[in-house]
Amino acid sequence: MRRSLITVASVVSITSLASVALAQMVEGEVTKIDEAAGKMTIKHGPLKKFDMDAMTMVFRANDPAMLKQVKPGDKIRFEPDKVNGQFTVMKLEKKKK
Repeated sequence: MRRSLITVASVVSITSLASVALAQMVEGEVTKIDEAAGKMTIKHGPLKKFDMDAMTMVFRANDPAMLKQVKPGDKIRFEPDKVNGQFTVMKLEKKKK
């Protein structure tokens, strides 16, 4: 019984670490905001979670308030994910200059 509890605890710990690793923040620069469409264009570094190289892409904003936090030219850190087949910014931090 004790051995199975240790094994379960180990699996939970490894799974938690994997989730944290997948939710990494990515460096980027906002190049365009489209509030009407709820999207922003970001020139970003590699998206390891999706095995993608650095490029410029359009992302949906998970929360429309994000679009008011930044403007073109702002350096950011963001957490990308895929929601309903669309690349989406889940979290956003404006970098200090």
